[in-house]
Amino acid sequence: MTTIPRTPLTLGLAGLIPFLWGALTVLSPDLATWTIQTIGPRFAGPYVMLFYGAVILSFMSGVLWGFATKLSGAQASTGYILSTFPALWAFLMTGGGPVGAGISLMVGFIGLLGLDWLFWHYGVAPAWWMRLRLLLTAVVLLCLTIGVTQ
Repeated sequence: MTTIPRTPLTLGLAGLIPFLWGALTVLSPDLATWTIQTIGPRFAGPYVMLFYGAVILSFMSGVLWGFATKLSGAQASTGYILSTFPALWAFLMTGGGPVGAGISLMVGFIGLLGLDWLFWHYGVAPAWWMRLRLLLTAVVLLCLTIGVTQ
């Protein structure tokens, strides 16, 4: 197995902070109250996870687009088209309240993992890519599950 380089691992783990914070504020009403009073309601409960989750799906569309640039012919065209799906999913599917939006984001992140695998399988993502993406996606899904079940 290939080791995940320190910088992508550190940045990836840091990128989990809004999801973890959101889950913690769902589980701890006192922390949620403190967060709402101190930094605002947008940073508590499922709301921080939903907003940030949509941002991350959009960001990952850009990452996948970058992978698509390494492909050629019909495979490149397919890669470009597929790379737009996470951002479009976030835009189209995250309305309708926190539970519906949370479930939609969960489906989006599972779909993203499939796209990650595809680009990795094509050989245009780094060898360590799936190890990182599996770790990050597992934590994101756990946090979003907390957000939709509480």
